[in-house]
Amino acid sequence: MLRLEKRPNPSVFWLWATPVLAVALTMVVGGLLFAALGSNPVTVIRTIFWDPLFGANAGYFRAQLLIKAAPLILIAIGLAMGFRAGIWNIGAEGQYIIGAVVGASVGLAVYPTENRLIFPAMVLAGAFGGWAWAMIPAILKTRFNTNEILVSLMLVYVAEAILAKAALGFLRNPEGMGFPGSRNFSSYPAARNFDLIERTGLHWGGVTALAVAVAAYVLLTRHGIGFQIRLAGQAPRAARFHGVSPTRLVVFCLGLTGALAGMAGLFEATGPGGQITENFASGYGFTAIIVAFLGRLNPLGIVLAGFMMALTYVGGSLAESTMNLPAASIQVFQGMLLFFLLGVDVLTNYRVRRPSGAAKGAEA
Repeated sequence: MLRLEKRPNPSVFWLWATPVLAVALTMVVGGLLFAALGSNPVTVIRTIFWDPLFGANAGYFRAQLLIKAAPLILIAIGLAMGFRAGIWNIGAEGQYIIGAVVGASVGLAVYPTENRLIFPAMVLAGAFGGWAWAMIPAILKTRFNTNEILVSLMLVYVAEAILAKAALGFLRNPEGMGFPGSRNFSSYPAARNFDLIERTGLHWGGVTALAVAVAAYVLLTRHGIGFQIRLAGQAPRAARFHGVSPTRLVVFCLGLTGALAGMAGLFEATGPGGQITENFASGYGFTAIIVAFLGRLNPLGIVLAGFMMALTYVGGSLAESTMNLPAASIQVFQGMLLFFLLGVDVLTNYRVRRPSGAAKGAEA
């Protein structure tokens, strides 16, 4: 028989080793899943993790990797700030959607005007839209002590309804022959999120994600707000004695996540997505939760985790098309990452012990 023994202090080794172990376990168990579906597990794993980087057409897939990673990193950094403070925003997907709708509305309202200020204005509007949507659970939490998990999650479905209304109604392309969806931003240069370096996938969303990662790291390690966030998450009572305001922290963390998710939505709508459609919601807001924990809630770790998760997106799509795998199997494979990470993360705070003879006798 084995038992878990509480560590005096969290293990620094296991803090960073558990993500690696979680990825390894995901590959092993995922391989068994693919074998059960009738595919060669080694080939599938190689297709997901190796071929996009070093296989045929690797240049194209590397560009896709950067495109997929940018929104995941942006959203995950905002989520990580709240998670570290014990504030659980699960509705980043809704903030992502509203940011895209609000930002796109600003650009399409002045179509076909050409002005360099249009795209920056859309970015700010997208950030504001995501921030305003996140303020709903923030205000309800601080004024009425509601559960931010439930409120933020339920608001995702409201955001999806607004998205459908936008695609079918107030943002529908008047020249689109009745088809749902807004104008395509690829034909509107002033509002387009174009590649800064051609065919690399590096657009303004990628640059912003990397800049935000550095800024968030500095904030957490060198600024008073970062100290308050860490203190509130590690020792809530000590934070109260230190004068940390829970209300301000909730508003700050939820607002920051909403603004970053809104910007991510706007960058996606004006770049890779190209337009506002009923199917614009991509699940990035939910996947970013996995990225945040896989990166250990550390901004620099989140950058690496974002690229890792983007690799499962790109490689998964490649495996689906070349090996006829069902899309659900790739989603299950991605979900295994969080499942195993949470499972093996117990080793950070506990060690596995075999009971001594005396302990066995006492138990008997």
